[in-house]
Amino acid sequence: MKIDGKSYKTIWFENNLVKIIDQTKLPHQFKIKDLKTVKDAINAIKTMEVRGAPLIGATAAYGLVLSIIENNDLSFLKKSSEQLIASRPTAINLKWAIDRMMKKLNGINEKDILKIALDEAKSIKDEDEGFCKNIGLNGLKIIEEISNKKKGTVNILTHCNAGWLATIDWGTATSPIYHAHQKGIKVHVWVDETRPRNQGANLTSYELNEEGISNTVITDNAGGILMQRGQVDMCIVGTDRTLSNGDVCNKIGTYLKALSAKDNNVPFYVALPSSTIDWSIKDHKQIPIEERNSEELSHVEGIDENNVIKKVRIYPQKSKSLNLAFDVTPAKLVTGLITEKGICEASEKGLKGLFK
Repeated sequence: MKIDGKSYKTIWFENNLVKIIDQTKLPHQFKIKDLKTVKDAINAIKTMEVRGAPLIGATAAYGLVLSIIENNDLSFLKKSSEQLIASRPTAINLKWAIDRMMKKLNGINEKDILKIALDEAKSIKDEDEGFCKNIGLNGLKIIEEISNKKKGTVNILTHCNAGWLATIDWGTATSPIYHAHQKGIKVHVWVDETRPRNQGANLTSYELNEEGISNTVITDNAGGILMQRGQVDMCIVGTDRTLSNGDVCNKIGTYLKALSAKDNNVPFYVALPSSTIDWSIKDHKQIPIEERNSEELSHVEGIDENNVIKKVRIYPQKSKSLNLAFDVTPAKLVTGLITEKGICEASEKGLKGLFK
């Protein structure tokens, strides 16, 4: 997708460095950052310079490449893999990518290991880009149906950022929107602000603006009344981990949107690549829900009149806060799962019908 009219991917390898777009600076500053060591990759994931389950997975894969460049030693590589997995616990793509890389590198001699690691990391990156494009083409059919029936602008509500900045390109929840826009279908997106890090306002709206797609930022609590008023035709969100039974773990606040959608008969779809499916557990209580620094709640970040990014406190200094980063939306609230292989019901039967 584009920034200032120029096409970018979110991550790439160049001259033994991993290049990323520092998403903590967006939308106020556009900066490309070099990751030189595996510690740089771990820090980028922890501090959310890169974020979104698919991009985290790709960054972790390239983190192992950096580990080999830094120290071509099996014990160092194993330690690096463990540290990468621990950097953010909820998104399953991270562990999936590390496991895939380590399986590929097992038993490879030192002479060949860097080339094989690079090839596999690139495969993970390219594969995700293809998955997200196909998610868009599959989800486009839903938007087309609504457009043909409504004969007007299709209003879509999304939450957090499941856009191209969260993947390699296209995005998950945004991919059907981008494909619809490119096909000439009129769409308007209600963008949840997504407190506390404001990924909707800072990233999703930024993306949509760059692509020339009509969008309006709303507070996280405004979705319900918009649905009551008939101003939302469908919801599309992403996911950091989807269980084999169809339960969806996504950015905090997704569950509340799904409840509002159910109460107002608004279709609620979840867009995901198959790398985000966790086939190993069926009880959502087993998902490690990340609890982040309370400062994300007590402070807000913005740009002042001198174009300087600043952070300010908005809570009383003695106030305590709980900052859970994710919640779980039960499968019964999900209209369907949009994957690279097609659309299915949110259930074990539905998923296994696509992924045998």
